[in-house]
Amino acid sequence: MARSNDDDVLMEDELAAAFLDEDTVPESKGVAVDDAPAEAEEEWDEPEDFPGQLAVDVYETADKLVVKARTAGISKNDLDVTISDNILTISGILSGGEDEQTTRWHIQECYWGEFSRTIALPVPVREEEGTVKAELKDGVLTITFEKEQINLPKKINVS
Repeated sequence: MARSNDDDVLMEDELAAAFLDEDTVPESKGVAVDDAPAEAEEEWDEPEDFPGQLAVDVYETADKLVVKARTAGISKNDLDVTISDNILTISGILSGGEDEQTTRWHIQECYWGEFSRTIALPVPVREEEGTVKAELKDGVLTITFEKEQINLPKKINVS
């Protein structure tokens, strides 16, 4: 195929061939048209027992480890937060997305149902009662841990 003035620029047919397989390259110059019917609907098959994931931020300060999670729409009574052996688990149920009168969904982007997130904390923390603070405020769950004070190796002078 002959090129025009600039050898670095792909011609329209070359560009279409580069991104489309041979069966979908149009005979005439123009835009490829999808052959799928306009009314085709996708069916989403999700396992019923697969809980949604909870997005979290984890960071530390000089003496604290902080875990934050967006939990808008979740009551503190619907949250379960546990820690064991430096493993944090946050789980619960986000309800409110179902309406019995719904006949057809047009867009469904919000997750409704059970969610769970288990995190291996990156630094040792104190797990005793009184050393961990969990607060739900303005749709954000903030869990603050006191970091475990690790005894650094002590230098022993050799004589």
